[in-house]
Amino acid sequence: MKFIEGGICAVKGVRAGGIKSGKTGMAVIQAEGSAAGVYTRNKVIAAPLVVTREHISKTGKLAGIIVNSGNANAFTGLQGLADARIMASTLASKMGVEDELIGVASTGVVGRKLDTGWISSHIDQVLDSMGENAASSMSAARAIMTTDTIPKEIAIEMDCGIRIAGIAKGSGMIEPNMGTMLAFVYTDAEVHPDVLQSCLTFSVDKSFNMVVVDGDTSTNDMVLVTATGQSGITPELSDLQAGFDYVLTELAKMIAVDGEGATKLIESKVTGAVTEKDARLVAKAIVRSPLVKSAIFGQDPNWGRIVVAAGYSGAELDQTKISLSFSADTEVVDLVKNGEVVRNDEKDLAKLKSIMELEEIFIHTDLGLGYESATAWGCDLTYDYVRINAEYTT
Repeated sequence: MKFIEGGICAVKGVRAGGIKSGKTGMAVIQAEGSAAGVYTRNKVIAAPLVVTREHISKTGKLAGIIVNSGNANAFTGLQGLADARIMASTLASKMGVEDELIGVASTGVVGRKLDTGWISSHIDQVLDSMGENAASSMSAARAIMTTDTIPKEIAIEMDCGIRIAGIAKGSGMIEPNMGTMLAFVYTDAEVHPDVLQSCLTFSVDKSFNMVVVDGDTSTNDMVLVTATGQSGITPELSDLQAGFDYVLTELAKMIAVDGEGATKLIESKVTGAVTEKDARLVAKAIVRSPLVKSAIFGQDPNWGRIVVAAGYSGAELDQTKISLSFSADTEVVDLVKNGEVVRNDEKDLAKLKSIMELEEIFIHTDLGLGYESATAWGCDLTYDYVRINAEYTT
């Protein structure tokens, strides 16, 4: 596997483009092939997800995706559904395809009517901007941003010859239960929709579903994957799965590090759990905890908050068997071994504080009970998170 340039446009058969004007943007991605999707588990589900899920379940294919930013088109009732269908038909008519071959996505403020007039009047501008190069992929990635500070994209080429790439947006309202985050992934492999769905679901569960910025699950979370088949290669299932796992995990980490107001990426690895579910519960409890996140922002070596989070996670746990360490770069500090505190003097707490000062921090919690493991990603909780969300619509 190797990294390649070009974002989603590095995949054969993908064209993309986008425009952004203040908080309002629109992107179009054209790529025809088998398709699959994973969607939010929030019981308030945005209209675009309803429409897109209907389309993919009916056809198993997509020919294009239209995305708007600035308005979530969520909690908008029958009018919202009609507006999502207008978005689909607007692009379908321009591409000369059936409406059911178009995916629709929206992100932004919940509960406000979508301005479909703006979409209709600007779609030609987006279509004129489309291309098959790195700049085109980047324009689409930027167009779907809301409070994101950086565009998120990645492209790889597997040893078997297929390419897999994706773009994503997400910065706040992030604890995906898929499944406000969106991701659009492409491959030029030849893949049946059922296989695509299975691989996507598995990858989402170990990547996006292990990211926590603030513990809120958006109404608009959606990951779509399209396989254009233009490489002519049907890869081994293990290769395809490994490629999706890698791409989605990297995008998930980009979302975590770009959490609203974030200054640090936190990786929480849990080992020694009785079940994988227990490992996941503990890993996510740690990166979800406001006290842990605040301590890391303030570089306060108050490591007891990690143990507390593990204890209330709901996982099976024996406090006499827990081990805990922090690391960053080449620095490692062991704090607890088999339930016993091994480092707690001023020298070691100063070392822990110095680790917390770095931009990427790794927390390893060994439950000492079994052989299952899981990893979650999150970010620190800063003053700016409150400011951004206090001023979101103003």
